[in-house]
Amino acid sequence: MGYAVKEIYYTLQGEGANTGRAAVFCRFAGCNLWSGREEERASAVCKFCDTDFFGVDGPGGGHFGSAKDLAKAAREKWPETKTTAAKPFLVCTGGEPLLQLDDELVNEFHAAGFEIAIETNGTRLPPPGIDWVCVSPKAGAELILKSGDELKLVFPQPGAEPELFDSLHFDHYYLQPMDGSCRDENTTMVRNYCLQHPRWKISLQTHKLIGIP
Repeated sequence: MGYAVKEIYYTLQGEGANTGRAAVFCRFAGCNLWSGREEERASAVCKFCDTDFFGVDGPGGGHFGSAKDLAKAAREKWPETKTTAAKPFLVCTGGEPLLQLDDELVNEFHAAGFEIAIETNGTRLPPPGIDWVCVSPKAGAELILKSGDELKLVFPQPGAEPELFDSLHFDHYYLQPMDGSCRDENTTMVRNYCLQHPRWKISLQTHKLIGIP
């Protein structure tokens, strides 16, 4: 069927439990909660997205005709000098990666030597074989995926308060301050919430703080 990818690049994971870990990011084009067009943001389910996932014009992006081709392109981004020291780590993100990530692609990524992580809004179930599942729920969207390795909630979101997710089955629970003009205020609220509810840990967008993609 082919795959539409906005960009593929090598960086450090900036958020959540894997913060600081070297990773290849494969950002799939498209999302089911917003088109990615600014003129349609006001009518989107998710209005605060800070990621450009529209189109396939980013570095390393494009249309890939097969899972093998995409896995090969992703593996080429991993520095070969690192392979003996650390298992290649791939983060499938978007947009919403589960609109495109399928069994064949998971198999090809594994065949290329990757440990596979996904960052998903939780509105779709993943194919089997994903090594690390991070779910970031969005207010107004039905949450289908209710278990995984990491729940990372952007805060605040009216209608998606942290207590609504306390009964789910995740190994890690993170609150991440919403970026934008109120980021400092939101960071203070997250700090206070985590102090009062120690199950939750704070996640900062460290890639923005140190100036990497």
